[in-house]
Amino acid sequence: QVQLVESGGGLVQAGGSLRLSCAASGSIFSINDMGWYRQAPGKHRESVATITSGRRISYADSVKGRFTISRDNAKNRVYLQMSSLNPEDTAVYYCTAEIQDDLLQRRLIWGQGTQVTVSS
Repeated sequence: QVQLVESGGGLVQAGGSLRLSCAASGSIFSINDMGWYRQAPGKHRESVATITSGRRISYADSVKGRFTISRDNAKNRVYLQMSSLNPEDTAVYYCTAEIQDDLLQRRLIWGQGTQVTVSS
């Protein structure tokens, strides 16, 4: 009933930038935390950035100073602005959200992922 859909991934050269977007839809009563995870080939999924409803932010050490997470509550969207990309950033990026649905149940939901490939 509730879905997250990512967009904005693609192929970029090292040093370039990409902006990822994630839209939440469905019967959502409220959204608390939102964030981004990524999974590189041969590795488990790792947290990249998190932003709370009060806009408290945390980043993985590997992306601090290069990535910026933000949200637009009116549009139920979360963004990840990625700059100074390097090949180590190549991964499938997943959007997450902690929501309260129309049944007032707290849920953690995931998007399907968007591929980011950084060439050297």
